[in-house]
Amino acid sequence: MITGLYETHLFVENLETSIDFYKNILGLRQCHFEPGRRIAFFWIGKPKEAMLGLWEKPASEIDRRHFAFRCEMEFILNHATEFLNQHHLKPYNFLKDGSDKPMVFAWMPALAIYFDDPDGHVLEFISVLEGEGRPELGVISYDEWMEISGG
Repeated sequence: MITGLYETHLFVENLETSIDFYKNILGLRQCHFEPGRRIAFFWIGKPKEAMLGLWEKPASEIDRRHFAFRCEMEFILNHATEFLNQHHLKPYNFLKDGSDKPMVFAWMPALAIYFDDPDGHVLEFISVLEGEGRPELGVISYDEWMEISGG
Protein backbone atom coordinates (compact mmCIF):
# COMPACT_ATOMS: atom_id res chain seq x y z
CA MET A 1 0.00 0.00 0.00
CA ILE A 2 2.55 2.67 1.09
CA THR A 3 5.48 2.86 -1.31
CA GLY A 4 7.51 5.77 0.07
CA LEU A 5 7.51 9.17 1.72
CA TYR A 6 6.40 11.90 -0.67
CA GLU A 7 6.68 15.13 1.28
CA THR A 8 7.70 16.68 4.56
CA HIS A 9 7.21 20.21 5.87
CA LEU A 10 9.22 22.53 8.09
CA PHE A 11 8.35 25.79 9.81
CA VAL A 12 11.04 28.43 9.27
CA GLU A 13 11.50 31.92 10.71
CA ASN A 14 12.67 33.66 7.53
CA LEU A 15 11.43 32.19 4.25
CA GLU A 16 13.98 33.98 2.06
CA THR A 17 16.90 32.77 4.22
CA SER A 18 15.58 29.21 4.07
CA ILE A 19 14.92 29.39 0.31
CA ASP A 20 18.51 30.53 -0.17
CA PHE A 21 19.81 27.67 2.03
CA TYR A 22 17.82 24.83 0.47
CA LYS A 23 18.17 26.15 -3.11
CA ASN A 24 21.66 27.64 -3.29
CA ILE A 25 23.53 25.60 -0.69
CA LEU A 26 21.84 22.19 -0.75
CA GLY A 27 20.91 22.46 -4.43
CA LEU A 28 17.23 21.54 -4.20
CA ARG A 29 15.03 22.70 -7.09
CA GLN A 30 12.36 25.18 -6.03
CA CYS A 31 9.07 24.18 -7.64
CA HIS A 32 6.49 26.50 -6.07
CA PHE A 33 6.35 29.77 -4.12
CA GLU A 34 3.39 31.63 -2.65
CA PRO A 35 4.55 34.97 -1.26
CA GLY A 36 1.16 35.82 0.23
CA ARG A 37 0.95 32.57 2.18
CA ARG A 38 4.72 32.62 2.92
CA ILE A 39 5.36 29.09 1.67
CA ALA A 40 7.86 27.51 -0.71
CA PHE A 41 8.22 23.98 -2.07
CA PHE A 42 11.26 22.12 -3.38
CA TRP A 43 11.71 18.87 -5.27
CA ILE A 44 14.01 16.40 -3.58
CA GLY A 45 15.69 14.29 -6.25
CA LYS A 46 13.76 14.06 -9.50
CA PRO A 47 10.74 16.36 -9.99
CA LYS A 48 7.55 14.94 -8.52
CA GLU A 49 9.47 12.19 -6.69
CA ALA A 50 9.62 13.80 -3.24
CA MET A 51 8.99 17.30 -1.90
CA LEU A 52 9.99 19.60 0.94
CA GLY A 53 7.64 22.39 2.02
CA LEU A 54 8.79 25.45 3.98
CA TRP A 55 6.26 27.54 5.88
CA GLU A 56 7.26 30.85 7.46
CA LYS A 57 6.11 31.16 11.08
CA PRO A 58 7.07 33.27 14.10
CA ALA A 59 10.07 31.86 16.01
CA SER A 60 7.79 30.91 18.92
CA GLU A 61 5.88 28.50 16.65
CA ILE A 62 8.92 26.70 15.25
CA ASP A 63 9.64 23.28 16.68
CA ARG A 64 12.92 21.71 15.64
CA ARG A 65 12.56 18.69 13.33
CA HIS A 66 14.84 16.08 11.80
CA PHE A 67 14.94 14.42 8.42
CA ALA A 68 17.56 12.82 6.20
CA PHE A 69 18.54 13.32 2.56
CA ARG A 70 19.49 10.13 0.71
CA CYS A 71 22.97 10.55 -0.79
CA GLU A 72 25.61 8.45 -2.50
CA MET A 73 28.00 6.72 -0.10
CA GLU A 74 31.01 8.16 -1.95
CA PHE A 75 29.74 11.72 -1.37
CA ILE A 76 29.26 11.13 2.37
CA LEU A 77 32.64 9.43 2.80
CA ASN A 78 34.76 11.75 0.68
CA HIS A 79 33.02 15.09 0.23
CA ALA A 80 30.19 15.80 2.71
CA THR A 81 32.33 17.16 5.56
CA GLU A 82 34.28 19.45 3.23
CA PHE A 83 31.06 20.56 1.49
CA LEU A 84 29.41 21.41 4.82
CA ASN A 85 32.48 23.22 6.17
CA GLN A 86 32.76 25.27 2.95
CA HIS A 87 29.21 26.48 3.56
CA HIS A 88 29.87 27.26 7.22
CA LEU A 89 27.71 24.34 8.37
CA LYS A 90 29.16 22.34 11.25
CA PRO A 91 29.06 18.62 10.46
CA TYR A 92 28.67 16.24 13.40
CA ASN A 93 28.04 12.56 13.89
CA PHE A 94 25.16 10.85 15.65
CA LEU A 95 27.17 10.50 18.86
CA LYS A 96 27.90 14.25 18.95
CA ASP A 97 31.37 13.35 20.24
CA GLY A 98 33.13 16.28 18.57
CA SER A 99 34.02 14.30 15.43
CA ASP A 100 32.89 15.28 11.96
CA LYS A 101 33.45 11.75 10.61
CA PRO A 102 30.36 9.94 9.30
CA MET A 103 29.19 7.00 11.40
CA VAL A 104 27.45 3.72 10.57
CA PHE A 105 24.13 2.73 12.10
CA ALA A 106 24.93 -0.97 12.13
CA TRP A 107 21.32 -2.10 12.57
CA MET A 108 20.39 -0.91 9.06
CA PRO A 109 23.31 -0.61 8.00
CA ALA A 110 23.63 3.02 6.87
CA LEU A 111 26.33 5.70 6.79
CA ALA A 112 25.34 9.18 8.01
CA ILE A 113 26.58 12.67 8.88
CA TYR A 114 24.49 15.46 10.46
CA PHE A 115 24.25 19.26 10.24
CA ASP A 116 21.71 21.98 11.10
CA ASP A 117 19.75 24.31 8.84
CA PRO A 118 19.38 28.07 9.61
CA ASP A 119 16.43 27.37 11.96
CA GLY A 120 18.16 24.58 13.89
CA HIS A 121 16.38 21.71 12.16
CA VAL A 122 18.62 18.64 12.27
CA LEU A 123 19.44 17.48 8.75
CA GLU A 124 21.27 14.34 7.76
CA PHE A 125 23.02 12.97 4.70
CA ILE A 126 22.48 9.19 4.70
CA SER A 127 23.40 6.26 2.48
CA VAL A 128 22.07 2.75 3.07
CA LEU A 129 24.93 0.27 2.85
CA GLU A 130 24.98 -3.17 1.27
CA GLY A 131 24.77 -6.22 3.50
CA GLU A 132 22.84 -7.32 6.53
CA GLY A 133 22.36 -5.19 9.59
CA ARG A 134 24.25 -5.94 12.79
CA PRO A 135 22.20 -4.25 15.55
CA GLU A 136 24.46 -5.58 18.29
CA LEU A 137 27.25 -3.28 17.03
CA GLY A 138 25.34 -0.04 17.67
CA VAL A 139 26.79 3.07 16.03
CA ILE A 140 30.37 2.64 14.82
CA SER A 141 32.89 4.24 12.49
CA TYR A 142 32.89 3.35 8.82
CA ASP A 143 36.38 1.84 9.19
CA GLU A 144 35.12 -0.42 12.00
CA TRP A 145 32.13 -1.40 9.88
CA MET A 146 34.33 -2.31 6.94
CA GLU A 147 36.62 -4.38 9.17
CA ILE A 148 33.76 -6.24 10.85
CA SER A 149 31.64 -6.70 7.73
CA GLY A 150 34.57 -7.85 5.61
CA GLY A 151 34.14 -5.01 3.13
